[in-house]
Amino acid sequence: MWQWPVPPTAWEEQLWSCLWCHAVTHVGGEWFEIARPPYLPMEMRWERAVADGLPADVSHAFGIFDKTLCGIEQDAMSLSDSWWLPERENACGACREAAAVIDERWPQAMRGEDARLSVARRPGAS
Repeated sequence: MWQWPVPPTAWEEQLWSCLWCHAVTHVGGEWFEIARPPYLPMEMRWERAVADGLPADVSHAFGIFDKTLCGIEQDAMSLSDSWWLPERENACGACREAAAVIDERWPQAMRGEDARLSVARRPGAS
């Protein structure tokens, strides 16, 4: 697991990503919830990477560690406000291949809406 660099807040929330399947888990927050967002298909799972130095004519998927899914690393790389769409003609082929491999890693049994549940700490529990 890799912990996202999230600025400290009053709720002490942490974000963790699995390095193998890129599943994200949110820990903490106001109610100390463990939230595990469900599986999303490739066309709804990745945001477009934004960074100085990335070619404007090729769309790359943002991974983790300031890297695209195909491995391009740039300081201050971030997510855009738009999806990375693997079916588009300008989508990076290597990002598309990596996204397909990652997608295959999600077990079929864990792809339903209720497969990744959230758990909140009960009042009075420590």
